Amino acid sequence: MNIMATPPKTINDLLNGVITIRDQVKDLREILLANLVMIGEIPSPTFGEEARIRFILDRFTEDGLDRISTDEVGNALAFVRGSEGEKTILVAAHTDTVFNSSVDHTVRVESKRIFGSGVADNSLGCAAVVSIPKILEHLGIVPKHNLLLMGITRSLGRGDLAGIRFFLNNCKVPIDYGLFVEGAQLGRLSYSSMGMLRGEIQCTIPDEYDWTLFESSGAINILNEVITKIMAIPLPTKPKTTITFGSVNSGNSYNTVPTTGSLHFEIRSEQAGMVGDLQNRLEEITDEVASNSQTEVRLEVIARRRPGGTDFSHPLTKVSKRIQESLGVTPKIQPSVGELSALIDKEVPGITIGITSAYKMHSLKENIAIEPVFSGLAQMVGIIQAMDGGFCDE
Repeated sequence: MNIMATPPKTINDLLNGVITIRDQVKDLREILLANLVMIGEIPSPTFGEEARIRFILDRFTEDGLDRISTDEVGNALAFVRGSEGEKTILVAAHTDTVFNSSVDHTVRVESKRIFGSGVADNSLGCAAVVSIPKILEHLGIVPKHNLLLMGITRSLGRGDLAGIRFFLNNCKVPIDYGLFVEGAQLGRLSYSSMGMLRGEIQCTIPDEYDWTLFESSGAINILNEVITKIMAIPLPTKPKTTITFGSVNSGNSYNTVPTTGSLHFEIRSEQAGMVGDLQNRLEEITDEVASNSQTEVRLEVIARRRPGGTDFSHPLTKVSKRIQESLGVTPKIQPSVGELSALIDKEVPGITIGITSAYKMHSLKENIAIEPVFSGLAQMVGIIQAMDGGFCDE
């Protein structure tokens, strides 16, 4: 273990220190990559994170952390005890990925890149959080306040942030700050949440459907009509508002008319009321298309977020931005629809950051760059020190 590091007394101490930290964490390359490979090769689809959570708990145990536990939704929890422990800083990463267990989860490490399903989202984020005890020990950093390390379950898709929401609704310890760690992209700085609605439009043609009707068609054509009508909706530039079509699924043959289909979409807006207005408009469209086609077309809401968060002028945001800039990282300000939005609902200041550059995310060719990881880890440690040292207090 290194000699205990002197806590930064000024913001300049903090900013100069992260540059040194970046060089020092390179000594832990093998530990971090080992954690990444072992975590990444454990399939962890939403609602199926148990094996990955067990690995994280084993790592917490090996590092001698306090109050290691899981809760009713399977979140992994452990404390790094601070010297005083007056406050609690949550440092967390979601453990689920978009890949199911049937996908090859082999992680391949090359000289400059690491390839594997979900390595960026979010095996690297998990590995960074799991490695924090070793990083602090190597740097000789003893935090003043308690760090609550967490592997979060049920974040993505139909999980709808159930893991972090359950934790925040039932946690007996007040959380003073939150830091959420994503594998990508380095430079990400999310301090606010955007209004969002994620949904699925399902089309079902009944067995008794009269195919002799004028303009009768299969599920693909019906969904195409829905898409055309949605695309005709005028969207404002202020507040910034978007509708994204994520996927269309229908049919399984060349010569058979499909009788079912689904369309996945997401609405985002800086204004909560706009999200609600667009939901009403989409429901009107599905009702209209269902009536005209004499089929079942219905909208199901999968997830919803409301806008909010800290201001750009908040010390947490300003200090985090300066830490990134001191490392030569260009901050990329973007709102979050992830775990940060649940923290915002509880009016707890927090941010989401990324650790490295990633490519071909959410595909079987997903990969990350190794060298920027060390800037990402230094950034993470610097922000923890800023929260711990009172530099982010209003």
